[in-house]
Amino acid sequence: MSNWLEKHLPKIVLGPSFLAIILFVYGFIAWTAWISFTKSRLMPKYDIVGFIQYDRLFDSPRWDVAIDNLFIFGFLFILISMFLGLLIAIFLDQKIRIEGALRTIYLYPMALSLIVTGTAWKWILNPGLGLEAVVKSWGFTNFTFDWVINPDFAIYTVVIAGVWQASGFVMALFLAGLRSVDQEIIKAAQVDGVPTFKIYSAIIIPSMAPIFLSAFIVLAHLAIKSFDLVIALTGGGPGYATDLPATYMYTMAFSRGDIGQAASSAIIMMLVVFAVVVPYLYSELRNKNDQ
Repeated sequence: MSNWLEKHLPKIVLGPSFLAIILFVYGFIAWTAWISFTKSRLMPKYDIVGFIQYDRLFDSPRWDVAIDNLFIFGFLFILISMFLGLLIAIFLDQKIRIEGALRTIYLYPMALSLIVTGTAWKWILNPGLGLEAVVKSWGFTNFTFDWVINPDFAIYTVVIAGVWQASGFVMALFLAGLRSVDQEIIKAAQVDGVPTFKIYSAIIIPSMAPIFLSAFIVLAHLAIKSFDLVIALTGGGPGYATDLPATYMYTMAFSRGDIGQAASSAIIMMLVVFAVVVPYLYSELRNKNDQ
């Protein structure tokens, strides 16, 4: 009995968790996919009718806005976060005295929830309370910064808040990569009189390609599933000017009572995530097999 228990103990311990994952993750993914092929509205229906929900989805002007916003937010969020993260990492890599304090300051936003970040930036960008009001109180009465209530610019306030939170995390990734570069190569380049800029641009940064890819995957995943930040900062508004696919899905499911549309948008989001993550996983597994 003791031998049998010892042999099967790992399965007994992991079994409930494995079953819970199968049911509550993959089971609900399958249920959502099924619902997306039905005429479900307020209540679920289970008779498959084809791609009706997807036709409605791609004909929806609000979904078009959400997709456009995803491209704008995703592109700027990833690009600026990686640029700032790399810049700060290079600065801290100079081993300045206050490196520990600065690293903590840059990493601190990552410890905050997206709801807190969105709420804080909502106050900062509020024309009547935040930055605009402060600058006007200094005597610059013509200064305006009303992006958060301007439909044409509101999505860029989401970019600002997102970059503020994520760039410190990217900095930590790049700093770890910079510290892992062979110091002998760097010392040899310095002895040869190679300028610091050339050392970073021609030697160090190209060797960090895997870290760049990892940072891109993490940031792309965060961009695609962004929800809390938008809800706290703009609520998807003005109107639906800052809608993203995740907020569109939430609105359809819980405000409009249209779970068919919510399910179809969720499946599209999942496919986009797969399109980003699967090639990365494939390349990682291929590299391991080659080794």
